[in-house]
Amino acid sequence: MAVPHWTPADIPSLGGRTALITGANSGIGYRTAQVLAERGARILLAGRRPASLAEAARRLRADVPGAQLETVELDLGDLSAIRDAAAPLAATETLDLLINNAGVMDVPDRRTTSDGLELTVGTNHFGHFALTAHLMPALARSTAARVVTVSAIAATWRSGDLDDLMSERHYRPMGAYAKSKRANVVFTQELARRLDGTAHRALVVHPGSAVTNLQRHTSSGRMGRLFVALAARTLMGTAGGAAWPSLYAATHPEAVSGTFIGPAGRDQTSGTPRPVPLPARADSPDQGAWLWRESERLTGVPFPALQT
Repeated sequence: MAVPHWTPADIPSLGGRTALITGANSGIGYRTAQVLAERGARILLAGRRPASLAEAARRLRADVPGAQLETVELDLGDLSAIRDAAAPLAATETLDLLINNAGVMDVPDRRTTSDGLELTVGTNHFGHFALTAHLMPALARSTAARVVTVSAIAATWRSGDLDDLMSERHYRPMGAYAKSKRANVVFTQELARRLDGTAHRALVVHPGSAVTNLQRHTSSGRMGRLFVALAARTLMGTAGGAAWPSLYAATHPEAVSGTFIGPAGRDQTSGTPRPVPLPARADSPDQGAWLWRESERLTGVPFPALQT
């Protein structure tokens, strides 16, 4: 159900709640963290580079005086680093919101993570799968946790088919990105099925279009810079606006588990968040179960059940 005129100003007080946001040092992740902090949530800023995290924390404290925040060094391309970062949180935290926001896009050549997974899907899907699994004890302590995973409109592209998931037969930069974003949706649908009957929710969003650090590969050449500059004037929104679907999914009482949420504007590039159609086969229980098994096998991380 679309929510007419919804904006982040409609978010209620989040005092006493804790949110962990990956990729929170810039772009959509930072704006998501900023709004949640303004509403009183305690924020765990997670990112790969300590210097960038420290700068993001400094900015957030300046933007939101009195903000409660901590930083978490987290490399989603390294499964052992994910385990080590999550372990103390799983042991001690009560986590109400997990926003799987970080990602890489348009990596020009096929590369692999430190564990041998194709870099784009390894970071965008497998990294977040492992992180969510490791953080389940912290999520289980919440009375009503939400896991919000940020996908993209690319999830609907034909190149997002999960056949050849790690692009071993053929690598195309945006094809790998589309696969990873389709995997985000399929993962969320399967997680929602597994959470059915509990007080917890899993939702997936796409932010529309915004100029963020994701375009760092696309904009590396002269033509790429020209494309991004033109798109910024004609198609793309701001990181602040692109954070709206994540904020809606994380906070709105009527946001239904398993829903795919995107902006309502022209071509789903910006505007009020609303449920949008799922990509082809993304809601298939067979595909969800297959991806789940593959994710556990390739990461070596068993996914525990989240109890009420």
